[in-house]
Parts: sequence; C-alpha cells; structure tokens
Amino acid sequence: MTKSGKIELMSPAGDFTSLQAAIDNGADSVYFGVEQLNMRARATMNFTIDDLPEISRRCSEKGVRTYLTLNTIIYDHDLSIIKTLLDKAKEANLTAVIAMDQAVIAYARQIGMEIHISTQINITNIETVKFYALFADTMVMSRELSISQIKKICSQIEKEQVKGPSGNLVEVEIFGHGALCMAVSGKCYLSLHSANSSANRGACKQNCRKKYTVIDQETGFEIELDNEYMMSPKDLCTIGFLDEIADAGVKVLKIEGRGRAPEYVATVTKCYREAIDSIADGTFSQEKVAEWMTQLETVYNRGFWSGYYLGQELGEWSSNSGSSATQKKVYIGKGRHYYPKSNIAEFLIEAYDLTIGDKVLIQGPTTGSQEMVIESMQVDEKEGATKATKSDVITFKTDFRVRPSDKLYKIVKVEEPGTQQNNVEEGAYSH
Repeated sequence: MTKSGKIELMSPAGDFTSLQAAIDNGADSVYFGVEQLNMRARATMNFTIDDLPEISRRCSEKGVRTYLTLNTIIYDHDLSIIKTLLDKAKEANLTAVIAMDQAVIAYARQIGMEIHISTQINITNIETVKFYALFADTMVMSRELSISQIKKICSQIEKEQVKGPSGNLVEVEIFGHGALCMAVSGKCYLSLHSANSSANRGACKQNCRKKYTVIDQETGFEIELDNEYMMSPKDLCTIGFLDEIADAGVKVLKIEGRGRAPEYVATVTKCYREAIDSIADGTFSQEKVAEWMTQLETVYNRGFWSGYYLGQELGEWSSNSGSSATQKKVYIGKGRHYYPKSNIAEFLIEAYDLTIGDKVLIQGPTTGSQEMVIESMQVDEKEGATKATKSDVITFKTDFRVRPSDKLYKIVKVEEPGTQQNNVEEGAYSH
C-alpha cells in the first residue's frame, strides 16, 4: 500500500515502451517478466536479464516499485537459472519477486528478497494466508473470491495481526482489470494436451479463445450454443465498484496485460489512477465511472464484466475472438529528429495520410505512449499544411521529447468493434 494510504496501483510492463507508459500515467508499481521463466514466455516483448538495472533505475527515479514475475512451474533444469535471475534481481535492487513455486520462494527468502505470492497458489482463506506469511508480505487472492470473502480475509489479517517477514501486516492484492481465464486461477492444461505447449510454463496457445461447436459423436447431433466462444470470458473491470474494493481492505490492485500494447497500459493506468485518487478525495461518482468506461473501451478488450467479485455464479463470455475496442491505431511513420529549443518533432510519413485534427499516438522505449491531436504542422518545410501523405516529412509541436526510435500512429474509430485482431494481445495466464 502507498504511503498516502491509497490502494497501490500495479501496472504491467511487457517492454520499455509499456514500462514508461505505466510510469508516466501514475503507476505505483510495475510487474514484468524476464525471458522464458514467466507466464508470458511466448511473448516477443519480454525483458532480458541485462535490462534489470535500467528498469530499476527508471522506476526508482519516480518512486515506482518493481516486481519480477517468476511464477511458472519450475523443473530441475531451471534451478540454476532461477538462482542466477534472482541474484541479478537482488543486485539490481528490484523490490520483490512474484512467485508460486517453492523453489523460487525458498531461494528468494535465502537471499533476503521480498516475496509476493502469485494467484496460482489459489489463496482462498485466512489459514492459507497465515501459512504463507512465513515467507511473504503480499499475497494475490484467488480470482474466484467475492468482495465479501476478500473483506473477511482482510479483517481477519487485521484482527489476528498476521504479519509477513518484514514485520508489517500482510497486504492483500487482487486483480482489478484485464483478461480472465476459464481455468481456476489460470491453471490450464488445454494447450499442453492439444499442442504440447504448457500454459503453466508461459506458452499458452489460447485454445479457450477459439470458436467451438459441440457434436454427439454417436448420432452426429449438434448442440446449439448461445455463444460459440463458450470458454472465453470477457475482460475483468472493477472501476465501477472500486470504492467497495477499497472499503474491503485491499491494499494492491493489479492491472493485467503484460502482452498488451503500450496504449492499453497508458489508458488503463490513467483511468484507475484517477479513480483511486478520487476515492481518496471523496469525489468518486458514477458520472466519473461512465467517463472512465468510455476511455477503457477505446483500448483492447473482450467486453467487460465484474468477475466473481459481486457474487455471480457463472462467467460472462465474449462474443468474438478479437477486441471490442472502439478505437485502433494505424501506423503512419517514424521519428527523424527533435528540436528541443522549439519542442518540434520531425517524422517521415511511410503509410496513410495525416490531416489537421487527427488524433495521434507517439510510442517508443523512452517516450512511452503519448497521445495528442495534430493542431498544426509543416509538410516538407511548408507552413499552413492541412494534409500529409506517404513520403512527406512533417514537423509539429509537442509537449514531450521525441526520439528517432519513436513510431507515429493515427488513432481511428473501429466501425465494428469485435472484428479486429491484434497480434500483441494475449490470453489470461495468471501472475
């Protein structure tokens, strides 16, 4: 929990662009994986062990805590790797490791690194909390719990003064937003059975996100389903009842999405930051919730529901395999130069047109994810231009520094949400 007493907002970081987006938009902490020993091993955006010092530097400068996810099933041949990784994490002054395997927990404890218990341990009661308090200061509750069940656990921690190794009361963490999985706390074997690719080793093939029919093998009779995506839950969204979550005693709120795009991290972090702050200052309202929901709908999602927090007995399933976002980004061009004295950015247009009034997204490993509207621009050094096309060099004023590695996107409305795909989006493996 933050020093201010507010819920700690934890955001995902799949690469440096998303990391910077999380920092810029108010995350109190970030979590990330390194190479293959995390639940996003198939992602192309994982950090390397050599990135740890830079991650630590960026975050420590802004007072943002850093959590390494090392939460896959561990085999004997992994043991030397996890020890090396944890040693490097400790050396880089990372805040904590999120773990579920006893080998990881034991070695992290041995070297004096703070431990957070992953949701895959499936903590559902106070006695389990008291057991893991021997090793950990923070615990992610099972995603199948209701708010009332979580509130009871939080109150029992306070009443019984359940403390972790730090000597502080154990903190309860829950998932607040993002993809959900049809398996209990993410423990799924469909990929292993179908493709010898274990979801529990970070290699989920997302069988649950596909369209299915059910056919009687003896008679050929096909069962009619209301929804062909019968194993693909909608995304979790708790912003509408975040005040109830705060009242329950939850100390850490986690945004899911290490495989999602930087604009997702930026938008979701920004909305939940504002919501947490508004609860603290007494201005939280359903009018604000409606505004936040409109923003959240612009980035990747499979539709939203409240998970099991409000006591639903059954899940709500997505109606398509893609995103239901109301907006998408279209690549326009790449950065060429930045003039710091005048705050002017220069880009080369490589695809599509850009017009005055267009909303754009500028993304890069150091820049993060910055959104703005083009109010004026020069095209090939000509003033007063209203449109730029392929091969044009354009310049325009920004409130932030731009780098040659940055990419320029135009944000456009999606005519039919649910029809788009995005190859950087992911399923809901657990953390």
